[in-house]
Amino acid sequence: MVDEQTGAPDNTALRTALWRAMHVQVDPPPHVFEDEIGLRLVAPDADWRRRPDMDPETTRGFRAAMVARARFIEDLITERADHGITQYVILGAGLDTFAQRRPEVASRLRVFEIDQPGTQAWKRQRLDELGYGIPGWLHLVPVDFEASQDWLTQLAAAGFDASSPAVIVSTGVSMYLTKDATAATLSQVAGLAPGSTFAMTFLLPVELLDDTDRSGFRASKQGAQASGTPFLSFYAPDEMLELARGAGFKDVRHVSGAALAERYFTGRTDGLRPSSGEDVLLATT
Repeated sequence: MVDEQTGAPDNTALRTALWRAMHVQVDPPPHVFEDEIGLRLVAPDADWRRRPDMDPETTRGFRAAMVARARFIEDLITERADHGITQYVILGAGLDTFAQRRPEVASRLRVFEIDQPGTQAWKRQRLDELGYGIPGWLHLVPVDFEASQDWLTQLAAAGFDASSPAVIVSTGVSMYLTKDATAATLSQVAGLAPGSTFAMTFLLPVELLDDTDRSGFRASKQGAQASGTPFLSFYAPDEMLELARGAGFKDVRHVSGAALAERYFTGRTDGLRPSSGEDVLLATT
C-alpha cells in the first residue's frame, strides 16, 4: 500500500498514524485521543502490530506523547473556533484526520493542510477511495519544499485570507529542519494578522530529558538517522521562546510535555504516561 516512490507519506507520518490507532486498540479507556481513520488511510498489512516500532510495551511512552500533543492541538483549535477564528493551517499535515473525525468543528473553518505534492496527491486519492472526499472547506495545499516553494504564497492561492487571524500548527516537524529554517517559519507566521496563534512542537536536548527516557530517545534518534530523516535541531525551552520573541510574536508560552501529561493522564490506573522529550511553543501575534 505504501510506496515512497509514489509520494506516500514518510515513515514518521505512518508511524504516528499507527500509534494513534494503537492507543485506541491497546490502551484501556478513557482514551486521550481517538483516531483510527489514519489506520484506514495507511491500510497496513494485517500483522502491522508485530512491527518492532509498534511493540505495545516498549512504545508506550512515545505512543502516549503522540496522542497528548494531538489532543492539545485539537483542544486548542476547538477553543479558538469557539472564539471566532475561521482559518486553520496545518504545516506538514501528513495523515492528519481532524477534518474527517471532527466535521462538526472543521466545517465551521477553512482548513488548509500543507504538505509535499506527492503526499497530498496520495492522501486525496485515499480519501476518495474511502468515501470521505474533499469537502469545500478543506484545502489540500501542495508545496514543494525541496524546490524552495513559498508556502505562504501557495496558501494564499488556495484561498487563505492573510488579513484574518488563523491558527497555524506544526507538530513533529521542527526536529527535521535546520534552526535557520525554523526561524524563517517563525518570522513568516509572526507576520500574519493580529490574533493569530502558532503552536509548534520541538525536541529537547537529551540532557534535559528524564533519565528513564534518554535511552529510548537515543534509539529514536538513531532510527531517524538510519531511515534518512535525521533529527537536525534541538531546543532548550528558553532558546525557543527567545527565537519566537525575536521573530516578532507578541506573546509566547512554553507548554512542557510534563504539563500535557498532567492535563491528560492524571488518574489513569494503567500507568500510561508520555515520555519526555517533546515540548510545545504556543505563540500569538
